[in-house]
Amino acid sequence: MSAKPETKIVLEPERYEFRATPMHLFAMDRRDFMKAIGGGIAILLVAKEASALQESGRRTGMREDMPREINAWLHIAQDGSITVFTGKVEIGQNVRTSLAQTVADELHVELASIAMVMGDTQLTPFDMGTFGSRTTPQMGTQLRKVAWAARDVLTGLAAKRWNVDAGQLVAENGKISERSGGRSITYAELAQGQSLAQMMPAEDPVTPATEWKIAGQPVRKIGARDFVTGRHKYTPDLKRPGMLYGKVVRPSAFDATLASVDVSAAKAMPGVTVVHDGDFIGVAAADELTAESAVAAIKAEWKTTPQISNKELFEFLKKNADQNPAEENRYRQTKGSMSDGLSAAAHRLEAEYHISYIAHCPLEPRAALAEWKDGKLTVWTGTQRPFAVREELAQAFHISNDNVRVMVPDTGAAYGGKHTGECAVEAARLAQGAGKPVHLLWTREEEFTWAYFRPAGVIEIKSGVSSNGMLTAWEFHNYNSGAAAIATMYEVPNQVTEFHPVKSPLRQGSYRSLAAAANHFARESHMDECAHAAGMDPLEFRMKNLKEPRLSAVYEAAAQKFGWQNRKAAAGRGFGIAGGIDKGGHLAACAEVAVGRATGEVHIVRVVQAFECGAIVNPEGLENSISGAITMGVGGALYEAIEFDNGRILNPRFSQYRVGRFKDEPKIEVVLVDRKDLPSAGAGETPIVGLAPAVGNAIFNATGMRIRTMPMLPGGKLPRKLEVYA
Repeated sequence: MSAKPETKIVLEPERYEFRATPMHLFAMDRRDFMKAIGGGIAILLVAKEASALQESGRRTGMREDMPREINAWLHIAQDGSITVFTGKVEIGQNVRTSLAQTVADELHVELASIAMVMGDTQLTPFDMGTFGSRTTPQMGTQLRKVAWAARDVLTGLAAKRWNVDAGQLVAENGKISERSGGRSITYAELAQGQSLAQMMPAEDPVTPATEWKIAGQPVRKIGARDFVTGRHKYTPDLKRPGMLYGKVVRPSAFDATLASVDVSAAKAMPGVTVVHDGDFIGVAAADELTAESAVAAIKAEWKTTPQISNKELFEFLKKNADQNPAEENRYRQTKGSMSDGLSAAAHRLEAEYHISYIAHCPLEPRAALAEWKDGKLTVWTGTQRPFAVREELAQAFHISNDNVRVMVPDTGAAYGGKHTGECAVEAARLAQGAGKPVHLLWTREEEFTWAYFRPAGVIEIKSGVSSNGMLTAWEFHNYNSGAAAIATMYEVPNQVTEFHPVKSPLRQGSYRSLAAAANHFARESHMDECAHAAGMDPLEFRMKNLKEPRLSAVYEAAAQKFGWQNRKAAAGRGFGIAGGIDKGGHLAACAEVAVGRATGEVHIVRVVQAFECGAIVNPEGLENSISGAITMGVGGALYEAIEFDNGRILNPRFSQYRVGRFKDEPKIEVVLVDRKDLPSAGAGETPIVGLAPAVGNAIFNATGMRIRTMPMLPGGKLPRKLEVYA
């Protein structure tokens, strides 16, 4: 069996947290698999099978190297139970359900018979992480191949038992039967007395989407009742015998270093363990209140350096662009001649767009429960990258990866914000010092302050439009925000597109869609400006400059559902449209807004979004994901912005940081474009990118006011009186 070449993963440069140094560095001293899972049939993968689609690689992860150890993907026990193993994690995106659907579909069993084991570094194959909308297109394909291999093994066992050709047999409803209608045998019976492993094939056998029976159906979330009734245990709910509660002393500002500390008062408190290791200071106690009191009793002095505020941010980003960035941080694309394109233009436009830092705001803040036993460390934590966190822990404590186990309970959201393991490392250090399990839950203020933010950015666009409404020139420069979806989807003969990395004044990293939301906001706002300059309908202008049929199709679907051609102008009402492509997903969004001309308040009345991501695995889950992305996008589009000054966050709580509220929720209508002729793409991130530009364009349509900043309403209303535009 020949191996395919390794596949490179190109990580977007704005995944800054992947390359950042750990928050804590400590100066400290230093299976038998079949026996573990029992008899039956296991579908395995070993290192020589470098052809598979498993997402693996090291922390800097640019290549999909296969696991060194033998790993099981699927196990059929002798009692017939089926367990599927994946390093992906469930953080609210419902992939537990869609992946189980995929396996059940290919294995030809009922969905209820599938049990998913996810995000456990001791049991699941190595995985780079749950990010980038990779789970469905890559892990879904992988597990379908795994299930196909399992079905092939079972068919072969039945053929051998009956001494018939495997082609005479069919797998259906958890049984292998003769096509003639004669004998049949269950998977459980075939697994009896077996203890064997089957390698996966190098090829990718895939049942066409047109033949799916379980995949492709709207299936409700597996275990949904446990989540809505409170039965499910998130990391903050977990307990271990003898467990203590931890708290950490935080620096007075970013990049501060410890000058002096007095922990005597905390040490004198009964039942309190104080851990002081370099700049790390923390406590563990029998209850949270005592731990909080102990932290308050510690007197720490910090040495700080002057830092900028959010008022100087955008000027800072433009002035401090890296003039010689590392190769992995470069992005520059050119075509034709900008001077020729601008010379041919009847309309020339220039604009600058600003993107603020925003926080992820997961309902579940960072949390970890750490336990040391016999020199080995076990940590339960909510993270998108359990294997990367395992490595962080191993490095922090100078032990091997084999001595660290990370388990991820289904987690209360992450949005790209839980790629790093600082909370896990802190809990583990406290547990080591206390000699008991320690539970650490970050407060909301800690989450707002010490987690990383979506990168801020400045985007400059220069464009040219001919007298007949064709784009002739397009120059796009993104400072700091990132390169995701930076290239224009429209046909432009002359263009320059470039990303300029900047040393950020705040800790920054991945956020749902990465920089795709920022780049789409700037690009689709500017396309609206071009359409206005050319005197054309915004949809007509886009379609005229578009040759991508999948994007054209979602524009048509959204416009038809919204009634774009029949929209009626009215005082204080505006309509906007925007579209885009990212991570294999194609979308178009139409928005209607109502503007209070006396108050300047803006309400998003209605949003229609058409979305196409190839063959749909679970329509109900996809629609929920799209609606959730739109709801989340309201805050980033209109209100959310981190305020900071001199190394301190000024609005680190929900009473000060304005997210979207129930009263801000628009009527949401989703149009799913199911392309069973195309491979499935992910949909966790892309649906968020169309809302902000569609709403901004609708505000312009209603008021004549072009807002080029995100958020557009940082004070909750339009920045100037509308009478100016009457």
